[in-house]
Amino acid sequence: MSDSLTFAIPKGRILDEALPVMARAGVVPEAAFHDKANRSLTFATTRSDMNLIRVRAFDVATFVAHGAAQLGIVGSDVIEEFDYADLYAPVDLDIGHCHLAVGEPKEGAASVDGASHVRVATKYPNLTRRFFEAQGVQAECVKLNGAMEIAPSLGLCGRIVDLVSSGQTLKDNGLVETGHILDITARLIVNRAALKTDPRVGALVEAFRRDASERKAA
Repeated sequence: MSDSLTFAIPKGRILDEALPVMARAGVVPEAAFHDKANRSLTFATTRSDMNLIRVRAFDVATFVAHGAAQLGIVGSDVIEEFDYADLYAPVDLDIGHCHLAVGEPKEGAASVDGASHVRVATKYPNLTRRFFEAQGVQAECVKLNGAMEIAPSLGLCGRIVDLVSSGQTLKDNGLVETGHILDITARLIVNRAALKTDPRVGALVEAFRRDASERKAA
């Protein structure tokens, strides 16, 4: 059994909702974690046997899948995009609700019916290709990690695939949603080997599962 557990959490939109859920499950970061000026990626917790790492959402999945972290929290979009064999997502935390969607310029938006090829800017190339392939369309994916919404206006692509919550960002950039790919929530993820060999991991899974059940029943 490893002496210390590593729990990976994502920067960005999920984190604020995840912190109270983590606290109820017994995962509480040290005070330094809340210091906005602190650029560290690793933090202690109130548990002497656990550290936190705060990284990009896609990296959360990579750290957990490869066993560098034993547990983490990430959106189901990341899980579906990578489909790591060693990654197990036992608990839907019912936070971080949004969806993955196709967006394109309001002026000139058109169906893909009859099209054989589309060019799409996205950081989700696998999900994007699968979505369009189901419609018999080949998607050429231009990988971007941000600023997707300006790509069509600059002539980089005709469509984007990105996370949508309120839809305001699309609207502000002259885009409309033309395809719904995937509903998304945040999930607790664990490394399969760690779950089998370290009872602390199983205990944490049960703590998160109990909290999710109690919130759902409330």
